[in-house]
Amino acid sequence: MKAASPLDYRVLARRRLPHFLFEYMDGGSYGEVTLRRNVSDLEAIALRQRVLTDVSRVDLSTELLGRRIDLPVALAPIGLAGLNARRGEVQAVRAAEDAGIPFCLSTVSACPIGEVAAAATRPFWFQLYMIRDRGFMRDLMAEARAAGCSVLVFTVDMPMPGSRYRDYRSGLAGAPGVSGSARRLMQAALRPRWAWDVGLRGRPHQLGNVARVLGRNSGLEDFLGWMRDNFDAGVTWRDLDFIREGWDGPLVLKGILDREDAVAAADLGADGIVVSNHGGRQLDGVLSTAQALPPIAEAVGDRLTVLADGGVRSGLDVVRLLALGAKGVLLGRVWAYALAAAGEAGVAHMLRLIEAEMRVAMALTGCTRVDHVNSDVLSKAPRD
Repeated sequence: MKAASPLDYRVLARRRLPHFLFEYMDGGSYGEVTLRRNVSDLEAIALRQRVLTDVSRVDLSTELLGRRIDLPVALAPIGLAGLNARRGEVQAVRAAEDAGIPFCLSTVSACPIGEVAAAATRPFWFQLYMIRDRGFMRDLMAEARAAGCSVLVFTVDMPMPGSRYRDYRSGLAGAPGVSGSARRLMQAALRPRWAWDVGLRGRPHQLGNVARVLGRNSGLEDFLGWMRDNFDAGVTWRDLDFIREGWDGPLVLKGILDREDAVAAADLGADGIVVSNHGGRQLDGVLSTAQALPPIAEAVGDRLTVLADGGVRSGLDVVRLLALGAKGVLLGRVWAYALAAAGEAGVAHMLRLIEAEMRVAMALTGCTRVDHVNSDVLSKAPRD
């Protein structure tokens, strides 16, 4: 099968990845209600087609957090994404650079900051969680600064991990020791291309940025246990002072769903926010991004940079989120699927598909620039 649309890469990723890895990338928390809403609520937004306007030149470039980029998108931080292909985050950052967009590296990436920085020729973003060990956090921020990272994306919606039932069913979680490892090895053996490319040639299989605190306990079950034990459930708005002490560049808070929280972020001087429900992987049953975004953009859109993620499966979805008030869109699962299916080339192709779909959507709604995309391109408000 040849991918003709971004979502085709999901089918290809399922065929190539071991079951436990695909379920981790594809799944959400609890009953996955919010995961489904993210997609369906975006699909339900009707665009307003306009005709007989001069759309011979459509410019998709924009400025985001001090950088001119070729598309109003970025590759979102995804934990474990580097296991989808050999040294996967290195391949992804190269694809993002070629497309002229930012790449955001997760704290829990397979490849460490230094390895990704060595492959990059431009600054990338770094995502950080609130961890109980403040010294470890301080070291990570210093490492990101030294690597030239230009933006810190601080995730605020994960004081503790959500319950993701697919991970228990697949054997990624809840099966410690020999039994869990054997189950995952059996699944990997059923995917020989992945086993050769990633399992054997993609070593070391560590979470690069946290390997030094995991020590010898570097298996997947140890990593998941470390997350449960070390994420700080006591984090408050006051802790942003600690982040600001360690980071003097643009600061973006990821995981904002409530208007009051967005106003608080602006009041405390954040440079940006990501309207996000963690891809439906944290609190199930909350608002979709499409529902949460408009009132937040209205409240703080003139005070900071509003970004959004969640449910984006096409270039049309990017245009929809821009029309709802976002200045830029983070792509999550679509790049993880493409990476799993075809590595760097897959991510690059997926981004070209997103660009082509955006170009058509903008042209047929009468927009020739990204800053022309606003609520006027919607035929009706979502959920009238």
